[in-house]
Amino acid sequence: MEEPSNQSWFLRKHEDGSIFGPLPFEQLALWASTAQIAPHDAVSIDQQTWMKAPMLPQLDMDWLVEVTSEHYYGPTTLGAIQEFIRLGEISAETFVINSCNGARRQIQEMSALLKTARENGDAATSEDEPNLANEPAATGISIRLQERVRDLEQSLREERRALMEAEQRYQELERRYQELGQPRRSVS
Repeated sequence: MEEPSNQSWFLRKHEDGSIFGPLPFEQLALWASTAQIAPHDAVSIDQQTWMKAPMLPQLDMDWLVEVTSEHYYGPTTLGAIQEFIRLGEISAETFVINSCNGARRQIQEMSALLKTARENGDAATSEDEPNLANEPAATGISIRLQERVRDLEQSLREERRALMEAEQRYQELERRYQELGQPRRSVS
């Protein structure tokens, strides 16, 4: 296979199927590092064969963000994590996991990552923010939080249904118990 940096690439966004490209690998890598490529987005060199962006090792989408103890965002890049910090979607207390070696650390333990995110936040101006029609919008973790809210609402509905069934069963058992506790009349 030819080196990715020597090829033109296409990006297909998962949310709406929009396609960007052809573009040089350097641009694709830049978009990955600025949270413009999400874990479910696909990349291709021929628009026939697509692969999930994290499957292209040269994009360095090696990190998972622990959004909750049961929900993760990623894989994504360190640059995207810096962008999420800058946007206030995650904090220094957030855990990240390197999917290559399994290391789990809080962002505050990764001083270079946190320092760069602060510098990027201080340096960001409207001139620095790309807002071109031919670039994908930055992807936020909030999409995952909306999914988590939906999951929790579904779980709540299921728990309420199970509770109602348990209450009905309890009432039936209580009724039977009361019937057993009543003295029986003998028939002569």
